[in-house]
Amino acid sequence: MSQPTIAQKAPYPVNVQAGKTYHWCSCGLSKNQPMCDGSHKGTGFAPTPYTAEKDGTVYFCGCKHSANGALCDGGHAKL
Repeated sequence: MSQPTIAQKAPYPVNVQAGKTYHWCSCGLSKNQPMCDGSHKGTGFAPTPYTAEKDGTVYFCGCKHSANGALCDGGHAKL
């Protein structure tokens, strides 16, 4: 698997807690989007850790093509 599977062409809004680390699914195969559930095993992909700096809503990438790592950069609009 050389390219990630597009889970959805929109970001996932997630309420995060300051200091907590979240493991974003980079392969697109997780049934627990946008977080990793281990479905990447054997694909060459690995989850991307994201540690929240403050409490609030962040927008995790749903298309898996963001140049901004786990967070949406609007790249889904070009797919």
